Amino acid sequence: MALRKAEKEEEKRAREEIRQRLEEDKAERRRKLGLPPEEPGSSKPVVPPVQEKKTFLPIRPATKVERMRDCLRSLKQNHKDEDAKLKRAFQTLLTYVGNVARNPDEDKFRKIRLNNQTFQDRIGSLQGGIEFLEQCGFQKEGDEFLFLPRDKVDMAVLNSAGSEINSAISNPFFGVL
Repeated sequence: MALRKAEKEEEKRAREEIRQRLEEDKAERRRKLGLPPEEPGSSKPVVPPVQEKKTFLPIRPATKVERMRDCLRSLKQNHKDEDAKLKRAFQTLLTYVGNVARNPDEDKFRKIRLNNQTFQDRIGSLQGGIEFLEQCGFQKEGDEFLFLPRDKVDMAVLNSAGSEINSAISNPFFGVL
């Protein structure tokens, strides 16, 4: 936060310095043309700079994102010798999260059978996999299912989860520290 504030202050100083140079250059050109110097009071009102259009960044609930990142980091550290299995787990998690985000009203995407062999091979048997899904809002229903109730679907959390999984897949240094 302090770094961002310092960057903004530095940008502000740089803009002011450029504005000062422009005024000096303008006065120099007026003098060369033989025009009288411009009076400071008669200058045009300063127009505020055009606001930059801010790019959309997902709003991330900080504590959930940290816990999700910890789950993914744990997955990567506990299975660092199994790159193919780890990548498949991340891709499967991304598929689960993406399906719910795209189709939040579809029950079939919000319900995962825990004893499903494919689920067990890809995620269930890995430490941190089920915990990650629980951080996304899935809840255990007995020992049989992970279910995400429709009223608990939080798109900001799902988007953040997808972003974290993409980071885990694409960043070779994810989980190293």
